[in-house]
Amino acid sequence: MILGMDDGQTGRAERGWCGEWIAAWDRFFFTPADPLPLALIRICTGLLLTWSSVVWLLDIDAFFGVDGWLAPHEVWRMNDQPWQWSLYFAAWSPTAMRVVAGVTLVAAILLTVGLATPLAAITAAVGFISAANRAPLNVFGFDDTLGLLLLPLAIGPSGARLSIDGLLAAGLPGARVEEAPSVRANVALRLIQLHLCVVYFFSGCGKLLGASWWDGTAIWGAVANGQYRTLDMTGLARHPLLTNALTLGTLFWEVAYPAIVWPRLTRRVALGMAVAVHLGIGVAMGMMEFGLAMITANLAFLSAPVVAASLAVVTGSRLDSSSSGTSFRSSARTSPGMSPRQGTQAHP
Repeated sequence: MILGMDDGQTGRAERGWCGEWIAAWDRFFFTPADPLPLALIRICTGLLLTWSSVVWLLDIDAFFGVDGWLAPHEVWRMNDQPWQWSLYFAAWSPTAMRVVAGVTLVAAILLTVGLATPLAAITAAVGFISAANRAPLNVFGFDDTLGLLLLPLAIGPSGARLSIDGLLAAGLPGARVEEAPSVRANVALRLIQLHLCVVYFFSGCGKLLGASWWDGTAIWGAVANGQYRTLDMTGLARHPLLTNALTLGTLFWEVAYPAIVWPRLTRRVALGMAVAVHLGIGVAMGMMEFGLAMITANLAFLSAPVVAASLAVVTGSRLDSSSSGTSFRSSARTSPGMSPRQGTQAHP
């Protein structure tokens, strides 16, 4: 009898725990969130993709041509993935290649300014994936990060704020964009956040396999490499303790990122380290595009009020973190903070 009661209590406890666990994940993914951070990510990603598209176009025959650096049949042999697709496999003529690349460039520009954003986001993602799959030898961390960002931008209402679409919706009776808060915005931001956690954690785990990361000399090996060095930092050789601290600090930050970026108490440390590390990579190793792309991805962890306050500092006027479009308000007439309706919104 006692055993039966214990089993029943245990069963109820397990069901209660499972119910709370499911409810927590439901809140995590499906609580409406302000799309303002997503809009800022859209602008930064659009600018980076515009730059990338221009680079592709500068030597398009070498990147995608039949007689270029990697012939189409060699791409298939190298990847051994029959499901991998690219518009450039069909658009093999010089004119067709330029049309595809040109459409991708236009889509990137439209994504940046937020005009016809849903269509622009999908078109930009398709064009980017086509380029990456056609020229895998030219794909590096910058391109991987762009892919990480473009798909969530196509999923979420990235054109609801800071966009021409928002201005049209505010000024024309028939125009409309999805107003904040939005479940789709939260899902898109969560996808970026979770992807970042996976990338950083496994990048750190990969570094643990290298002896130079254990003995604290990996940073020195990077700055002393003449092939990547754009800033002479060989003076670090005279400061071994500083070199060790930079190496081990970077390693700890990457491995611990999934744990320290979620609590608000340590989030500033995680994001501050991200900015420092990626700007350092950009300045010292010439990979500024990659650094800016990773910093853009880290913007997903900023809440809408923080983004609004930051934009207010830049523009000199306050952006209401609960309104749609690109509505700015004078900081003299409104006080900073969240509007009452934001009390139940998700704050990634």
